[in-house]
Parts: sequence; C-alpha cells; structure tokens
Amino acid sequence: MPKPPSAWRWLIAPAVLCMAALSGPEARPQAPAIKEYEIKAVFLLNFAQFVEWPAHAFANDTAPLTLGVLGEDPFGNILDRTVQGETIKGRPLAVKRFKRIEDVQDCHLLFISRSEKARVPQILSRLAGTSILTVGETDQFARSGGIINFRIQGNNVRFEINVDAAARSHLKISSKLLRLATIITNGRAKEGG
Repeated sequence: MPKPPSAWRWLIAPAVLCMAALSGPEARPQAPAIKEYEIKAVFLLNFAQFVEWPAHAFANDTAPLTLGVLGEDPFGNILDRTVQGETIKGRPLAVKRFKRIEDVQDCHLLFISRSEKARVPQILSRLAGTSILTVGETDQFARSGGIINFRIQGNNVRFEINVDAAARSHLKISSKLLRLATIITNGRAKEGG
C-alpha cells in the first residue's frame, strides 16, 4: 500500500481522531486487524504531535523523536511507513523495536504490545520517573499508571488518557487531544477533558 502524501495525512488524521471520538459504537463497518493497526499508527503519530516533552528528554536539538514498540510488533511495517519523512517540531521521527523493557533507551513514545500484558506493572514501574509517553492496548492499562490506552468500542478505536501519569512523567498533553479522550484521574474515568 503506498504511503499517502504527508499533507493529505495531516488533513485526515485530525478527522480520524474526531470520528473516533464523535461516532457511535456502531458507526463504522468492522475492519480487519490490519486496519486496526493502520488506525493506531496514525493515532500514535498524532499523539506525538499533541504532546510536549521536556527538553531533557532529547540528547540535543536535532535528536529524533523516537516511537518504540515493546514486545510482539502488531504493526509490521505500517508504523515505519506512517512516520517516514515526517517531522514534529522540527525533529525527524524514528521507530525502534524492543523485546525487553531493559532494552528500552532513547525512546519518547513507547507502545506496549498486548504480548506484555502480564508484565505491565513491572514495565510501568521500570519507566517511573522517565519522560516516556506510554501507550497500551490492554484492559486497565491507563488505570494501572500507563498514560494512554487504546480501547476498541464496537468497531471504533478509542483512547483513554491518565492525566496524573502524564504529569508525573513531565509530559504536557494538548487540550485538543484531551477533549477527544476518556480522562483517567485519581483512578476514575470521565469523558473529554
């Protein structure tokens, strides 16, 4: 599948976010898993656009913003194609894959695969005190201290944001993104920020 032109993706990506937030659970036809991860890849790109990292999270002013995948990689080459040639705030984007939490370094956004479900508490404990935006796709991920969690609701990809976990990681999340999420604070959920 060819990569859509950059300008086109930036025009439709906010629309994808809005559709996910505004459409009802049965609004879209069921899509195969590959479509789910195409959508999630665009979401990850948009999450990176709407999050501000502290300066100390980067080695220097030209260091790339790195998206990592921990565990079994459900994206294949979809994530690489999605970020290819993109920049955020002047930084190029890079993708790294990690088999173990001990291998994670130089990473800004870490997608924690379903394969790591049993290890989520240890992973989040290991990442405590870092400025890594953790993104998961398992039940209770955000309530367990992860920052963003994907949920499938009907045929839609939705997401939750744990604002307390983001603050502890010194990450500033745009109000534009918060408005589209279910907000987790003090272990409780509320729609939109």
